[in-house]
Amino acid sequence: QLQLVESGGGLVQPGGSLRLSCAASGNSFSAYAMDWYRQASGKQRELVARITSGGTTIYADCVKGRFTVSRDNAKKTVYLQMNSLKAEDTAIFYCHADALGLVPRSDWGQGTQVSVSS
Repeated sequence: QLQLVESGGGLVQPGGSLRLSCAASGNSFSAYAMDWYRQASGKQRELVARITSGGTTIYADCVKGRFTVSRDNAKKTVYLQMNSLKAEDTAIFYCHADALGLVPRSDWGQGTQVSVSS
């Protein structure tokens, strides 16, 4: 089971960029898929991006072409580069670990707040 700490959020204007980081501690980081979720006020948590243990990535349609997920197994860290941010991206962003992309291997942490506004 991994412990995860998200960071890098903040307030940014529409069209701006942010890079989120998720630092992991524990065993078997490289064997797990790492996911980014977000939860906006009044809405359910949604999957934004996933990177598998082999480096394959998937994205929600609403962020495709704007967000890029990557991982550094040596640093036990996963990143989410967010460009061309929109107001509707405003949410708390969480990272999460899954075995085979299905079985949870981490708890939900505090997340990091991303606010996009003028």
